Formats: sequence, structure tokens, C-alpha cells
Amino acid sequence: MSLVRHRLASLARPFSSSAAKLPLLHHHHHHLDGDAAAAAAAVQLLSWGRGASGQLGGGGIEQVRMYPAPVAGLILPPSFALSPNPGSLQGSGRADSPPASDPAIEVGISCGLFHSSLVVDGKLWIWGKGDGGRLGLGHEDSVFVPTLNPNLDGVRCIALGGLHSVALDSLGRVFTWGYGGFGALGHSVYHRELLPRLVEGSWDGRICHIATSGTHTAAITEAGELYTWGREEGDGRLGLGPGRGPDQAGGLSVPCKVKALPVTVSSVSCGGFFTTALTKDGQVWNWGANSNYELGRGNKVGGWEPKPIPSLEHVCIIQIASGGYHSLALTDDGKVLSWGHGGHGQLGHSSIQSQKVPTVVDALANEHVIFIACEGSTSAAITDEGKLYMWGNSKDYQLGVPGLPDVHPTPVEVKFLSEDDGLGPYNVLSIAIGASHAMCLVSRSGFDTSFSKSNQAGTDWQNGKNNQINS
Repeated sequence: MSLVRHRLASLARPFSSSAAKLPLLHHHHHHLDGDAAAAAAAVQLLSWGRGASGQLGGGGIEQVRMYPAPVAGLILPPSFALSPNPGSLQGSGRADSPPASDPAIEVGISCGLFHSSLVVDGKLWIWGKGDGGRLGLGHEDSVFVPTLNPNLDGVRCIALGGLHSVALDSLGRVFTWGYGGFGALGHSVYHRELLPRLVEGSWDGRICHIATSGTHTAAITEAGELYTWGREEGDGRLGLGPGRGPDQAGGLSVPCKVKALPVTVSSVSCGGFFTTALTKDGQVWNWGANSNYELGRGNKVGGWEPKPIPSLEHVCIIQIASGGYHSLALTDDGKVLSWGHGGHGQLGHSSIQSQKVPTVVDALANEHVIFIACEGSTSAAITDEGKLYMWGNSKDYQLGVPGLPDVHPTPVEVKFLSEDDGLGPYNVLSIAIGASHAMCLVSRSGFDTSFSKSNQAGTDWQNGKNNQINS
């Protein structure tokens, strides 16, 4: 079994220099021998793009990664699940919630504009730019390797914003920290918080879903009620209407219920100046700024009042994602729709035209997409075969493909360097995008039962490519 140990060591290597070592999670098995090795999944976190503030997590003053390179390796039980993701309906795609009797280890990632995070089994690892206290470590220094935040436990999922961060714990509580300008933290204060602090909203029961953008945040209760807070400059992005707006110039520092929403919602996504919500039966509602067609209604009439997108009335959407001025939606049959501002190629329609209404990304028509993401003017999609496609703004190498023009209006497949680590093909699980960088989680399909059945390198490691992911 020394072969197995060697391979595990190679997974751990990106952490050898880090101050706070990320544990290889062996999940009750201290030694991966025999059956234990057979029941393990190898998951890697990779990052790319420009990382002057440490957001790539590679340590040192590393400025640019032109293609995905490893940040961390995790050994997980095969029953692991992905953390709830902003904009995703629970139970769609790969992130099926396991039965309560068998709470699976959950793994999730998030990128803020210039900071990054990884959640593993309730623990939060965070790194990148520190201004405003957005790392929640009690100081404002930047951090160049993934560092365990000791001030939070039982973290279910994380949503990183511009100068702040939002976390949801397993008890349904919301914590925020970082720069409090514009009410971004929801603590009824406007100063910075260097440590995670509980958001005391007026909601009943638990929060089950969170999302944030540069400066505004949304949270959904188990009963499907939506609350918003943060920046609001007359564009209506909080969905609150007249007389219920900001409590100080340009911001609302206390969570407020979006009463104008006539339906219960299951997920929400915060764009630059607009907000989009999704009902559990796949209907999309949105509100806020619309000068770039980001609401997908065919006109530029924005405002605070939540409305459905007319052309999607008979389409079932399972995930929504919002950029600065554009939106993506994923249909239940694996098609990607995009609309809004197209100036950086972020719509994926082979042009830089804007789109007034949701339009299918034809270049992905032959793929079955299961996960989408966007931020700023960069977009991404993951297929059911574990392939990653990206398009849009490539100025900081955030598409993960060297040699592209700054504006790349067509989806391009992100290739992974085949390192001689014997772990087999890369199977992409999730993707998160920041202002100048991106990260993805991958499972390595070579790492499965064939380890213990056969010590011959590479015999039938491709078999059962997805068997370590809940389906």
C-alpha cells in the first residue's frame, strides 16, 4: 500500500509550506489501508488568474497562474456532497442532500472579488486580500495560503462579497464580517467587523440559503421568505419599495423582508445592481437595475418590484447565476441561457452584443450542463461529464486558458495539466469566480476501489468515473 500513501502525499504537497496545514480528511480512518482506501475519494482545489493579494492560495507573492494549479488536496469519504450554492435549487444536480441519518461531509468554495474560501466538513479555510477585515481573522492583513478561521464552526456554506463575507451555519444562523459600509453586514452598523458576527434578523426559524454580491446580501428562510440588506442607490436591487429603503445614504443595515414577492422562493443570486430569485418549481423572479437588459424582460425598465421573466414562464430553471451586468440560467434539461450586457463576451454567443431576453448558448447545445457560475464579466459552465467551459473577460487569465484575447465570447474548455500523479482524469465538481481569479473543485476519477484491488498503476482506474459523487 505504499503506492497509495505516495499518492496521498502528492495530494497533500501543496500544503507542505502552509502555516496552518489543511488536514487530509480521512473520515474516521487513520490509515488508508485495504477497504479504507477503497472507500476514499480524492478531491483537489485548483486556482488560476491574477492573485496579487494572495487569493490564489499558492503562498508567496505569486502573481499569475495562467492555467489551473493545485491549492489543496482532500481525501473524502465517497458519500461526500457539495455545500449548498447561491442560486442553486437544493437537490438539483450533484449536490443532492443526503438523508439526515447519514449526514455526508460537505465541501464548498466561494470567491469574493479578491478573497477565496473553502468549506470542508463545517470548517472554514479563507485567504486573499485582508482590507476591511473580510477574512474574519481579527486583522486586516492579506493571507497567501488557505488558513483555518478558528472563529466559526459548523459552517454549512459561505458567500464572499466585495469587502465582506457571509456564512451560514448548520443551525441556520447567518454570520457576516468585513467592511460594513452601505450596511453590507446587516448588523445595523456601518463600521467594519474583523470577526464573524451573528446577523440578528427579524425572521422566524432558520435561514437555509444565502447569497451576496459586491455590496448587497440576501437570505431565505426555511419557509421560503426572502430578506435583503446592504447597498441600494435608487436602483431597487433590495426589492423593498418606497418608504422601506435605506436607513442611511445608499444603504440598509438591517435585514428587511421582501414583501412584494408573491411567491415563496428556494434560492437567490445577487448581481451587481440587481437580484434574482428562483422558486422551487423553477420560476425566475428578478428586480433592480435594468439598463443593460440584466432583468431579461426585453426592455430597460428596472425597479424594485419583483416580477417574473416573461419568456421563461414555461421553462423549468434549476440554477441562476448573476454577474455585474449579466445573468445566466440553467434549465432542467441542461441548457444554458444568458442575457444582459455582452461587451466582454460574457454571454457566450460569439459576439459582444447585449441580449434583451434569455437566449440559449448554442455553443453548449451538445453538452448537458449541470452547474453554472459568473462574476463580473466572466462566465462558466460544468457538464455532466465533469468538463469545465469558460467565456467572457480573460484579461487576468481568469478563463484558465493561456493565450486567449482579453474578450473571449465563445465557451472554451479549460484543460488541466496532466501531472504524473497517477490520479487519473479531472472531473470538475464546482467553480467559483472572483474579480481577477477563479477556483474549481475536481475529483480525480483514478482514485477509487482499483487502488486496493490492484496495485498495477493505471489498470482500470477510469471505471466508475462518478462513483464518488452522490447522484
